[in-house]
Amino acid sequence: MPTPTKGPRLGGGPAHERLILANLATSLFEHRRITTTETKAKRLRPLAERLITFAKRGDLAARRRVLATVKDKGVVHELFTEIAPAMAERQGGYTRITKIGPRKGDNAPMAVIELVLEPVSAKQATVREAEKATKKAAAPKKAKAAPAAEEPAAEETVEEPTAAEATEAPAEAEEAPTADAEATDEATDAEGTEKA
Repeated sequence: MPTPTKGPRLGGGPAHERLILANLATSLFEHRRITTTETKAKRLRPLAERLITFAKRGDLAARRRVLATVKDKGVVHELFTEIAPAMAERQGGYTRITKIGPRKGDNAPMAVIELVLEPVSAKQATVREAEKATKKAAAPKKAKAAPAAEEPAAEETVEEPTAAEATEAPAEAEEAPTADAEATDEATDAEGTEKA
Protein backbone atom coordinates (compact mmCIF):
# COMPACT_ATOMS: atom_id res chain seq x y z
CA MET A 1 0.00 0.00 0.00
CA PRO A 2 1.40 3.42 -0.87
CA THR A 3 2.32 5.80 1.90
CA PRO A 4 -0.36 8.29 2.89
CA THR A 5 -0.10 11.58 1.07
CA LYS A 6 0.72 14.76 2.89
CA GLY A 7 -0.98 18.07 2.43
CA PRO A 8 -4.46 18.89 1.17
CA ARG A 9 -6.52 16.38 -0.76
CA LEU A 10 -7.27 16.66 -4.42
CA GLY A 11 -10.76 18.08 -4.63
CA GLY A 12 -12.89 18.76 -1.56
CA GLY A 13 -13.17 15.49 0.33
CA PRO A 14 -11.95 11.91 0.22
CA ALA A 15 -14.81 10.72 -2.00
CA HIS A 16 -14.11 13.50 -4.48
CA GLU A 17 -10.41 12.60 -4.50
CA ARG A 18 -11.22 8.93 -5.21
CA LEU A 19 -13.45 9.98 -8.11
CA ILE A 20 -10.79 12.30 -9.53
CA LEU A 21 -8.16 9.53 -9.40
CA ALA A 22 -10.57 6.96 -10.87
CA ASN A 23 -11.33 9.30 -13.78
CA LEU A 24 -7.63 9.99 -14.33
CA ALA A 25 -6.90 6.24 -14.33
CA THR A 26 -9.72 5.60 -16.79
CA SER A 27 -8.37 8.30 -19.12
CA LEU A 28 -4.83 6.97 -18.78
CA PHE A 29 -5.84 3.43 -19.76
CA GLU A 30 -8.05 4.70 -22.57
CA HIS A 31 -5.56 7.12 -24.15
CA ARG A 32 -2.27 5.56 -22.88
CA ARG A 33 -0.99 9.08 -22.06
CA ILE A 34 -2.52 12.12 -20.39
CA THR A 35 -1.39 15.61 -19.45
CA THR A 36 -2.22 16.75 -15.93
CA THR A 37 -0.62 18.59 -13.02
CA GLU A 38 2.45 17.09 -11.37
CA THR A 39 0.58 16.55 -8.11
CA LYS A 40 -2.24 14.61 -9.76
CA ALA A 41 0.24 12.58 -11.82
CA LYS A 42 2.22 11.62 -8.71
CA ARG A 43 -0.97 10.65 -6.88
CA LEU A 44 -2.24 8.68 -9.89
CA ARG A 45 0.90 6.59 -10.37
CA PRO A 46 0.47 4.14 -7.42
CA LEU A 47 -3.21 3.61 -8.23
CA ALA A 48 -2.57 2.97 -11.92
CA GLU A 49 0.30 0.57 -11.21
CA ARG A 50 -1.81 -1.37 -8.69
CA LEU A 51 -4.62 -1.69 -11.25
CA ILE A 52 -2.17 -2.94 -13.88
CA THR A 53 -0.87 -5.52 -11.40
CA PHE A 54 -4.44 -6.76 -10.89
CA ALA A 55 -4.89 -6.89 -14.67
CA LYS A 56 -1.73 -8.99 -15.01
CA ARG A 57 -3.32 -11.59 -12.70
CA GLY A 58 -6.22 -11.80 -15.12
CA ASP A 59 -8.71 -13.71 -12.94
CA LEU A 60 -12.32 -12.79 -12.22
CA ALA A 61 -11.62 -11.45 -8.73
CA ALA A 62 -8.94 -9.13 -10.11
CA ARG A 63 -11.32 -7.92 -12.82
CA ARG A 64 -13.94 -7.11 -10.18
CA ARG A 65 -11.36 -5.24 -8.07
CA VAL A 66 -10.46 -3.10 -11.09
CA LEU A 67 -14.14 -2.54 -11.95
CA ALA A 68 -14.63 -1.11 -8.45
CA THR A 69 -12.33 1.77 -9.46
CA VAL A 70 -12.65 2.01 -13.24
CA LYS A 71 -16.37 2.01 -14.05
CA ASP A 72 -16.05 1.79 -17.85
CA LYS A 73 -16.23 -1.89 -18.86
CA GLY A 74 -14.71 -1.16 -22.27
CA VAL A 75 -11.62 0.38 -20.67
CA VAL A 76 -11.32 -2.52 -18.22
CA HIS A 77 -11.54 -4.99 -21.12
CA GLU A 78 -8.82 -3.06 -22.94
CA LEU A 79 -6.69 -3.05 -19.78
CA PHE A 80 -6.96 -6.83 -19.36
CA THR A 81 -6.62 -7.82 -23.03
CA GLU A 82 -4.11 -5.30 -24.42
CA ILE A 83 -2.22 -3.44 -21.70
CA ALA A 84 -1.62 -6.29 -19.22
CA PRO A 85 -0.10 -8.69 -21.82
CA ALA A 86 2.20 -5.88 -22.98
CA MET A 87 3.38 -5.48 -19.35
CA ALA A 88 3.84 -9.22 -18.72
CA GLU A 89 7.66 -9.11 -18.84
CA ARG A 90 7.91 -5.93 -16.78
CA GLN A 91 8.29 -6.36 -12.99
CA GLY A 92 7.07 -2.87 -12.14
CA GLY A 93 7.40 0.72 -13.31
CA TYR A 94 4.43 0.57 -15.65
CA THR A 95 4.06 4.35 -15.84
CA ARG A 96 6.38 7.23 -16.65
CA ILE A 97 5.98 10.83 -15.50
CA THR A 98 7.63 13.53 -17.61
CA LYS A 99 7.56 17.10 -16.35
CA ILE A 100 6.67 19.79 -18.87
CA GLY A 101 6.46 23.55 -18.50
CA PRO A 102 4.00 25.44 -16.34
CA ARG A 103 0.41 25.94 -17.42
CA LYS A 104 -0.24 29.26 -19.12
CA GLY A 105 -3.23 30.37 -17.07
CA ASP A 106 -2.25 29.73 -13.46
CA ASN A 107 1.43 28.72 -13.76
CA ALA A 108 0.68 25.25 -12.31
CA PRO A 109 3.50 22.73 -12.90
CA MET A 110 2.33 20.27 -15.55
CA ALA A 111 3.40 16.71 -16.33
CA VAL A 112 2.65 13.97 -18.80
CA ILE A 113 1.93 10.53 -17.33
CA GLU A 114 2.06 7.66 -19.80
CA LEU A 115 2.13 3.88 -19.87
CA VAL A 116 5.50 2.31 -20.60
CA LEU A 117 4.49 -0.06 -23.40
CA GLU A 118 7.94 -0.59 -24.89
CA PRO A 119 9.14 -4.17 -24.44
CA VAL A 120 11.77 -4.80 -21.81
CA SER A 121 15.10 -4.23 -23.52
CA ALA A 122 17.38 -7.17 -24.22
CA LYS A 123 20.01 -5.55 -21.99
CA GLN A 124 17.66 -5.48 -18.99
CA ALA A 125 16.61 -9.08 -19.63
CA THR A 126 20.26 -10.14 -19.90
CA VAL A 127 21.13 -8.34 -16.67
CA ARG A 128 18.22 -10.05 -14.89
CA GLU A 129 19.33 -13.48 -16.16
CA ALA A 130 22.92 -12.80 -15.16
CA GLU A 131 21.84 -11.83 -11.64
CA LYS A 132 19.87 -15.06 -11.32
CA ALA A 133 22.85 -17.07 -12.54
CA THR A 134 25.22 -15.43 -10.07
CA LYS A 135 22.80 -16.06 -7.20
CA LYS A 136 22.55 -19.75 -8.17
CA ALA A 137 26.32 -20.01 -8.49
CA ALA A 138 26.91 -18.23 -5.19
CA ALA A 139 24.61 -20.53 -3.21
CA PRO A 140 26.70 -23.72 -3.75
CA LYS A 141 29.92 -21.77 -3.13
CA LYS A 142 28.59 -20.64 0.24
CA ALA A 143 27.71 -24.24 1.08
CA LYS A 144 31.18 -25.37 0.03
CA ALA A 145 32.87 -22.51 1.88
CA ALA A 146 31.61 -23.64 5.29
CA PRO A 147 33.10 -27.16 5.10
CA ALA A 148 36.24 -25.75 3.49
CA ALA A 149 36.72 -23.49 6.49
CA GLU A 150 36.53 -26.48 8.80
CA GLU A 151 39.02 -28.58 6.80
CA PRO A 152 42.12 -26.39 7.43
CA ALA A 153 41.43 -26.55 11.15
CA ALA A 154 41.49 -30.33 10.92
CA GLU A 155 44.72 -30.26 8.93
CA GLU A 156 46.49 -28.21 11.61
CA THR A 157 46.97 -31.24 13.80
CA VAL A 158 50.26 -31.54 15.65
CA GLU A 159 52.67 -34.00 14.12
CA GLU A 160 53.98 -36.64 16.48
CA PRO A 161 57.64 -36.05 17.31
CA THR A 162 60.31 -38.66 16.88
CA ALA A 163 61.83 -40.38 19.90
CA ALA A 164 64.82 -37.97 20.10
CA GLU A 165 62.57 -34.90 19.76
CA ALA A 166 60.18 -36.28 22.35
CA THR A 167 62.82 -36.16 25.07
CA GLU A 168 63.86 -32.61 24.12
CA ALA A 169 60.32 -31.21 23.68
CA PRO A 170 59.21 -31.48 27.35
CA ALA A 171 62.31 -29.62 28.51
CA GLU A 172 61.66 -26.79 26.03
CA ALA A 173 57.96 -26.70 26.95
CA GLU A 174 58.83 -26.17 30.61
CA GLU A 175 61.26 -23.35 29.79
CA ALA A 176 59.11 -21.27 27.40
CA PRO A 177 55.34 -21.65 27.07
CA THR A 178 54.01 -21.61 23.53
CA ALA A 179 52.06 -18.72 22.04
CA ASP A 180 48.84 -20.75 22.27
CA ALA A 181 49.33 -21.33 25.98
CA GLU A 182 50.00 -17.63 26.56
CA ALA A 183 46.87 -16.69 24.62
CA THR A 184 44.71 -19.04 26.69
CA ASP A 185 46.26 -17.74 29.93
CA GLU A 186 45.47 -14.16 28.88
CA ALA A 187 41.92 -15.12 27.94
CA THR A 188 41.29 -16.76 31.32
CA ASP A 189 42.79 -13.76 33.10
CA ALA A 190 40.50 -11.41 31.14
CA GLU A 191 37.45 -13.54 32.01
CA GLY A 192 38.43 -13.56 35.68
CA THR A 193 38.66 -9.76 35.77
CA GLU A 194 35.26 -9.40 34.04
CA LYS A 195 33.56 -11.71 36.52
CA ALA A 196 35.07 -9.88 39.49
